[in-house]
Amino acid sequence: MFHAFDNERLPIALDATYSLGNSLSGVGVYSREILNGLAAAEPASQWEWFYRSQRYWRARRLPKPSNVERRFLSDSWGRRSADLFHGLNQRLPSRRFRRQIATFHDLFVLSGEYSTPEFRERFAIQAKQAASRADLVIAVSAFTASQLEGLLSVPSSRIRVIHHGIIPRPVSRLSVAREKVVLCVGAIQTRKNQARLIRAFHAMPDDWTLVLAGSHGYGAEEVVQAAQDSPATSRIRLTGYLTEEQLRAWYARAGIFAFPSLDEGFGMPALEAMAAGIPVVAGNRSALPEVCGAAAEFVDPASENEISAALNRLAEDQDRRNELVALGTERAKHFRWEDAVASTLAVYRELT
Repeated sequence: MFHAFDNERLPIALDATYSLGNSLSGVGVYSREILNGLAAAEPASQWEWFYRSQRYWRARRLPKPSNVERRFLSDSWGRRSADLFHGLNQRLPSRRFRRQIATFHDLFVLSGEYSTPEFRERFAIQAKQAASRADLVIAVSAFTASQLEGLLSVPSSRIRVIHHGIIPRPVSRLSVAREKVVLCVGAIQTRKNQARLIRAFHAMPDDWTLVLAGSHGYGAEEVVQAAQDSPATSRIRLTGYLTEEQLRAWYARAGIFAFPSLDEGFGMPALEAMAAGIPVVAGNRSALPEVCGAAAEFVDPASENEISAALNRLAEDQDRRNELVALGTERAKHFRWEDAVASTLAVYRELT
């Protein structure tokens, strides 16, 4: 195995704050997979996992790899002896390390009305500071890279695009009994566009059900109201947060996966659905065309008519569903956490 770092080097530090818990967001999954992947890929290297105050004491009680030390992360004081620090969620401390990298997952907070003004202001400050303090910036998609250039004036020479991997939820083809279920996975919020999906769904045949799986976020009230007002309200189910086991069960049952999001920095649920063998309807905006390739039925997410037409087309056309399943299964294989870890190590080597 090629080792990026020798024993003479100082340790590499990362912000591990978001990696804890059983109900991880996309950022949390990324943090967990990168942290563990790096420690496993470079067992001879020393790693420091830093945690902000709300997570540090909890982290100390958990097992860790033998080549990892846990540290407390403060913005303005504390240990800074590591050779390089990697902020895994578009955030860097004000007191800098010798070299710094920041990963940016998305900038939808700056590009649309998808959060409260208070959150938008706080996010904007952190994002601008991280972009200016980082020696190199990792973007999880070319789309996010373009936003970094346009919204935060980061030159392309400082940006490296590294796609996420996915954790497949494989479903045995022999045990699958696909049901007439349209599944949408993601927080119930304005950006995910579930209100339009609900209004588009009511034109589907009466034997189809819409399942919206996710906890409530910004703008969830509009989605709940749309479900209550829909002529198909009895066929619409909002599950709330689902455990991994419950989510896996829905991936095994669903006949169509709908992801008409208005803005995605990456779009992990669409690829997870592909890996599970579900045909995908996706919005034709942001990072989704880049991530889904030719393996999805694309729609204008602002058009209820287009969403409705795509859902009905797939409901009626088994051959098209089979085609998308085959394309999606292959597409999902291209996104591996092992590759993301290797590419991240390559960025570290640029600086160290």
